[in-house]
Amino acid sequence: MVRCGFVKLVLTSALLVLMGFSVGVHAKEFTTTTVTATIALNQLPAQGIETYRLILQGGPFPHGKDGVIFGNRERLLPAHKRGYYREYTVKTPRAANRGTRRIVCGGKATAPDVCYYTADHYASFRRIEP
Repeated sequence: MVRCGFVKLVLTSALLVLMGFSVGVHAKEFTTTTVTATIALNQLPAQGIETYRLILQGGPFPHGKDGVIFGNRERLLPAHKRGYYREYTVKTPRAANRGTRRIVCGGKATAPDVCYYTADHYASFRRIEP
């Protein structure tokens, strides 16, 4: 009888620990970080300044994926409805593909409310100060 009670105690404890871990992971998954770091437009690489200029004039863009909806799955940018953010490629010299640099803008396509620069493929963002 003591053994049965001990097994129940161990199993219940393990279940509570797993539930607590699961809740912690779940809560972290839905948090949103507000970007506080900034970068002046003139501090962007030359290719970033060119991409920003193309965004404001509505293109034409060199990559077919430029202007597609950015889903903010990383939840590093302020939360908005799907479709608010769009992403654009910032050319990376000597890169065989699109590289890791992007500008992500929110709002109207040619008059965005805000734009962010990432040099590390969405791991971090800095708000662009025009």
